[in-house]
Amino acid sequence: MTEFVGRARELQLLSDQLHEVRQSAGGSFIWMRGRRRVGKSRLVEEFLDREGVPYVFFQAPRRRRADALERFRSALADSTLPAAAAVQSGATFATWPAALELAATGATAERPLVIVIDELPYLVEQDNGFPSDLQEAWDRRLQRQSVLLICVGSDIRMMRALTEYPAELHDRPTREMTVPPFSPRELAALSSVPPEQAFDRYLVVGGFPILARSWPASLSRKEFLARSLVDSANALVVNAQRVLEAEFETDLQARDVLAAIGHGETTFNAIRSASGVSNGKSLARALQVLVSKGLVDSRLPYAAPPGKKDRRYVVVDPYLRFWLRFVGANIDEIERGRGDLVVARIERDWPTFRGKAIEPVIQRSVERLLPDPRFGGARFVGSYWTRTNDPEVDLVGAADQDHPSSVDFVGSIKWRESAPFTRHDTERLIEERAKVPGAQAARLVGVSRSGFSAAALDMELSAGDLLEGWPAPL
Repeated sequence: MTEFVGRARELQLLSDQLHEVRQSAGGSFIWMRGRRRVGKSRLVEEFLDREGVPYVFFQAPRRRRADALERFRSALADSTLPAAAAVQSGATFATWPAALELAATGATAERPLVIVIDELPYLVEQDNGFPSDLQEAWDRRLQRQSVLLICVGSDIRMMRALTEYPAELHDRPTREMTVPPFSPRELAALSSVPPEQAFDRYLVVGGFPILARSWPASLSRKEFLARSLVDSANALVVNAQRVLEAEFETDLQARDVLAAIGHGETTFNAIRSASGVSNGKSLARALQVLVSKGLVDSRLPYAAPPGKKDRRYVVVDPYLRFWLRFVGANIDEIERGRGDLVVARIERDWPTFRGKAIEPVIQRSVERLLPDPRFGGARFVGSYWTRTNDPEVDLVGAADQDHPSSVDFVGSIKWRESAPFTRHDTERLIEERAKVPGAQAARLVGVSRSGFSAAALDMELSAGDLLEGWPAPL
């Protein structure tokens, strides 16, 4: 299988937009965003290879306007666009509208052109006038020509802000699309492993195609880690480093806070102590940055009525959570050839880590199964806890996202290596249900990696059942 398992939908969307350009003889503007290193650029390159149309692919630099324009000129000269010959003969430009208009030269309905600007936020960081220039180029010429303009960005917050009202590019893109990380089901298809192993792998490599492809189905977790942590240049080590360097080039406080959360701290005070960011306002700002970037999720207890205190924070991406917990803090050992020490530490702590790390993944998986009458009227899934963790309920399902009037189900996750979900586990869940506001009549749901033994539940969910909530790979 190729790394485009699960990317057929995105490829078809791009192809459909190109078809519209051919049919309408007018431009199409795709605004593509997605987290770093999930394969956005590779997706666009695959699309271009399949379609065989003339194109320029411009990798935007973190450079001032003049330097960026010169790099665009070089990209044009090396491209397959008709404008390449003019640039090679000495054609120049001093503004972005002029550069983009030159790039669109020669576009026809029979032979449309594609202009790709990758990592567009880098241009905006150095040149806050670029959005206005792009708007001018689109409004004046590109939208009336047979051009497919694709703008790609990994800074999700900026990409969203650039097209929201009253930003210059508001209402300009004809299609916005998000390229997500691979889902657990796509990872299972790519890896050719059973569902329970797919979820376990997902906790290590997340949805990153390059990492998933590096883990052969024949290798156990320990074998894969021993191979991957033998040196600090391996993708399992480097991938997160590049993500963090790009996200936090200057904001070191936010990076320290992320490291504390990744190591398992979830409350404001515990994060403050572990991160060294002692100023409350500075910590709140750092947390806000992390949440806005989509790296950290801010959660409150979910019940009826919902909890208004005891907020907790968790790293969203499974791979980044694993890396922060085990790899990032131990790179010095990997660099001196002692990755074996890191592997031994992971194996020692794996059962505890996995038990907590799997919870948000399963919550999302169960939520994707909804609505389903087996779960009552539930549409959303969260969890419930108190400050003393009595109770601490893994799954709570209800009909309303923010202010549910009642709870439809409560559930317990037992992600053990070999032991099944037992009647004792159900009895414990019944005790916890009595302490969840609005859940006195809620159904009982069990989730198990290793089956069930006389559990007496309303619903039993296996790893295979959880995968069904995710779209089938195409």
